[in-house]
Amino acid sequence: MTNGLKVYYCPVSVMVSNVAWPNFYSFLPLFREILLRERITVVHAHQATSTTGHECLLYARTMGLPCVYTDHSLFGFADLASVCVNKMCKYSMADVDHCICVSHTCRENLVLRAALPPSRTSAIPNAVDPTRFTPDPGLVWPQGTINIVMMSRLVYRKGIDLVVDVIPRICREYPAVRFIIGGDGPKRLLLEEMRERHQLQDRVELLGAVQHSGVRDVLCRGHIFLNCSLTESFCIAILEAACCGLFVVSTRVGGVPEVLPSRMIAFAEPDPESLVEAVRRAISRLSEVDPAGFHDEVATRYSWHDVARRTSVVYDAAVAAPLTPLLERLRRLFSCGLAQGVIGLIMAAFVFVVWRWTEWAVPREGIEIAPDMTPGRLPARARRKAAAAAAAAAAAAGPAASRPR
Repeated sequence: MTNGLKVYYCPVSVMVSNVAWPNFYSFLPLFREILLRERITVVHAHQATSTTGHECLLYARTMGLPCVYTDHSLFGFADLASVCVNKMCKYSMADVDHCICVSHTCRENLVLRAALPPSRTSAIPNAVDPTRFTPDPGLVWPQGTINIVMMSRLVYRKGIDLVVDVIPRICREYPAVRFIIGGDGPKRLLLEEMRERHQLQDRVELLGAVQHSGVRDVLCRGHIFLNCSLTESFCIAILEAACCGLFVVSTRVGGVPEVLPSRMIAFAEPDPESLVEAVRRAISRLSEVDPAGFHDEVATRYSWHDVARRTSVVYDAAVAAPLTPLLERLRRLFSCGLAQGVIGLIMAAFVFVVWRWTEWAVPREGIEIAPDMTPGRLPARARRKAAAAAAAAAAAAGPAASRPR
């Protein structure tokens, strides 16, 4: 990419919701080649439901590389899906150097789910680029109304079942309120049925899927941002909304109370009555809202540069940690439980054998090292090619620019 970041598109099949099928060790040779080509020193995986992420952590630890994991979601302890994810997390986290969570609530949840010592976890929140989310009162539309914006995937977890009860009640109480809803998903049908049933076609606007480049323009159309999530570890959506100068109404779930100060948000319990009351409070406080002040507050509190700095500290600590011997790794995995420990130990031992065979079959000395594509460090041939392309573009634009109009 133009900033020097490299992206490898790997031949893996998607199972559901952008989650890949398990590869059962077949991905190890390709992953090993990528690590050696790019001279990787730290492997960082994300998301508890990513099968590829868990596999790559196991491969990287087998190769002796430091590993860091970031958790973005909250999971329960009772339902079958959460139990399975927690078992997988406990197995993977037993062998990583450090874990990052996007909120303190997420950190506590991961420590309990994966039986991790708190000393191996850190809370590093997400951030927002304040230059891309700036308030603009001129974009408010429709004019002369109170516009409430929602931007989310239209799924159960985002509380759409609550929204269909809240919207009609607010519209009955406040004739000047308009709802602008961006996003798509299986729950969109519920919103369309609600709009038809209560004849709110002129007051509820369904935008469908919105490109990330257009999110700021949609947010700037409103005065209030509504978030009805049933579970949320951080919720970057309310951060983007506040950065655009909107007052936020949100359910008090997960790590949401950690994100914004009380003067910028009104909390509600995840039920329709509480949400309606929170929207009433938000409407009554609109005269106190200072969009420019909200933007400055978010820009001061959250910065991707700060996130990068704190993450690099975690990387440095992982690299400086002593290499864990194979027997110690197997002991950690075996301690995950009787059945799970035995299965995990066999899997790790088999991956070690496959890795050693790959080292013999495809020696690392025969793998070509990829050139450094960092801006300013391009190979001479690439620099000459880029300079020639720029010169050709300038030559082509020159006559057109000087032609009389």
